[in-house]
Amino acid sequence: MDFKNKKILILGFGKEGESSLKFLKRYYPHNEIGIADKQKIKGLPKKYKSFSGKDYLKAINNYDVIIKTPGINIKDLKLKKQILTSQTEIFLKKHKKKTIAITGTKGKGITANLIYKILKNAGKKVELVGNMGKPALDFYDKRNSWFVFEISSHQLEDLKMSPYIAIFLNVYPDHLDFFKTFNRYFTAKKNITTHQLKSDYFIYNKNFKKLKAIKTKAKKIPFSKNRGLKEIPFKSDWFLENINAAIAVTKLLKIKQGIIDKTIKNYKPFNNRLEIVGVFKDIRFINDSAATIPEATIAGLNNFDNIDTLILGGSDKKSNFKNLAKEIIKKKVKTLILFPITGEKIYQEIKKAKPKVLPKIIKVKNMKQAVTACYKYTNKGKSCLLSPASASFTSFINYEDRGNQFKEYIKKLAKK
Repeated sequence: MDFKNKKILILGFGKEGESSLKFLKRYYPHNEIGIADKQKIKGLPKKYKSFSGKDYLKAINNYDVIIKTPGINIKDLKLKKQILTSQTEIFLKKHKKKTIAITGTKGKGITANLIYKILKNAGKKVELVGNMGKPALDFYDKRNSWFVFEISSHQLEDLKMSPYIAIFLNVYPDHLDFFKTFNRYFTAKKNITTHQLKSDYFIYNKNFKKLKAIKTKAKKIPFSKNRGLKEIPFKSDWFLENINAAIAVTKLLKIKQGIIDKTIKNYKPFNNRLEIVGVFKDIRFINDSAATIPEATIAGLNNFDNIDTLILGGSDKKSNFKNLAKEIIKKKVKTLILFPITGEKIYQEIKKAKPKVLPKIIKVKNMKQAVTACYKYTNKGKSCLLSPASASFTSFINYEDRGNQFKEYIKKLAKK
């Protein structure tokens, strides 16, 4: 992509925006570059113009090229003749043929990590980029590597380029606070294959009719929750689907079955995803902070036995909690520790289901209160699961911050 003699605006200056500036400084050092973000921008060299505050989007009128970061709504942009692009698109224009991209409402991180580990164990040069790893443009100069790219609906929404291998794991209603309708959310997700060519591959979960019905030029490879695997670290259906997606990709790349099997057998969960923190005061603590939709929490409940205490709630993405309520009743969870805003909504769904015995509820405002309640109300020999079924932004910076605080207070309060 040639930006020669163009005035360029980075729209959004978080982790990805900072990476985009680093890229532009290297490849377009003589261009006029601006940065716009709703939050105040600190520490920029004087040569770069910055725009912040409630009117920060007006800055787009002064530039030729807009590099938009995920999370800024396209519908809020009033573009005239500006070129709208993104870090993902710039990266794919150079590295499409070596990119394996994974999307889906849940399971993206685990699938990306599995594929990465299998390829690495097979001796391939491989990098983990996107949401799971570093920003994609940090690897722009990398040669002769495969790139495993966890890619979100926000990154896909305005994408005009699709990867060589696209994987679509599943689709459930999510981010409806941002997209407003499920149809718009699903349309964004489909961009992972919309621009694929006949020489590309589309790997999809055949258990989802919507995914099966997607039309694409790429060669279609289905997968499902095949139960033929002998040794797996988790027992839930969704994890089986993650595994089978990873197998489909790595077999396509002609990786030996023995390497695939050994990697899966030895796979260990990573931070905030079904992560067993440990046993403290005879209580097992499990950190599944990345479970930001009800279906992910249902999977967490099905993956572990003896869940006595469940931490739920957070910011509202307009999810439907009816099936989660049924699962909590079915699993006979004794105590619910609830964060605002959605904690109360989940509890109301449980009440509507009219169980014989309602779980005990403890309402909390911060993680110290939540973990204190875990120690107080969880029976010895049982488990406490953090699996909020909601985004984290009411009380935490992000789901990682939420999970890290959970682990921090487990260890601190264990000493008392």
